[in-house]
Amino acid sequence: MAEFWTDKRVVIGPDPATVAGDVACRLIGRIAKRTAAGKTVHLGLTGGRIGTRVLESVGADPSRASVDWSRVHFWWGDERFVDRASDLRNERGARAALISRIDVPDANVHAMGAADDGLGADAAAAAYGAELARFGHADQPWPSFDVCFLGVGSDAHIASLFPDRPEIQVKDRSVVAVYDSPTPPPTRITLTRPVLNSSQQVWMVLVGPDKAAALGLALAGASYESVPAAGAKGRKRTLLFVDRAAATDVPAELIDRDD
Repeated sequence: MAEFWTDKRVVIGPDPATVAGDVACRLIGRIAKRTAAGKTVHLGLTGGRIGTRVLESVGADPSRASVDWSRVHFWWGDERFVDRASDLRNERGARAALISRIDVPDANVHAMGAADDGLGADAAAAAYGAELARFGHADQPWPSFDVCFLGVGSDAHIASLFPDRPEIQVKDRSVVAVYDSPTPPPTRITLTRPVLNSSQQVWMVLVGPDKAAALGLALAGASYESVPAAGAKGRKRTLLFVDRAAATDVPAELIDRDD
């Protein structure tokens, strides 16, 4: 029998729409409480269908009005290095789903560079690292995200950190370029593992039967080099939001019934 980590908890919903709505509700409640207390909130966003669906659920929820969005900063865990107007960009999906629907200052939306900005991918990664450093502190040159969303690929990749690739090993930079990505488009920009794992909470969202194997490996304590999702961990909490189709082999002791 496989040994399972006990520092990750799994929240299971019946279907993707319910999962997205539940995650959205939890997120609104968390950031509303923190902004009401006068705190600045940094959020790490993900792309993909389920990531965008979560943001759509936030944008459609009337309780989003309870959030002081002027205190919220949006960052991205990774970005496809394509032209700014491309529908492939995670930024574009997030703006349509949520950012365009809330009163957030432009200065609080920290988008990664695009291929038509005049910088190569390495320079764009360095520029994003410098932007992160503006909000860092003494022990780390980047902010600690209050919540960092991570989608998980069927190969268990997170952000643009793919299995058995050199980027997953990087510890001396906050942002790196990715070339020859195994998933198109080939060029990307991604945060590195130290930045992701400095988040207060990491929320991974996985839906569909094609994610069941990745979920099982992430929970089983597999090597993070080969299973990047296994190495994603928040400082205070790590939650995996999944639907029943993805949760076929989740041990009962890891299911979060109280959160």
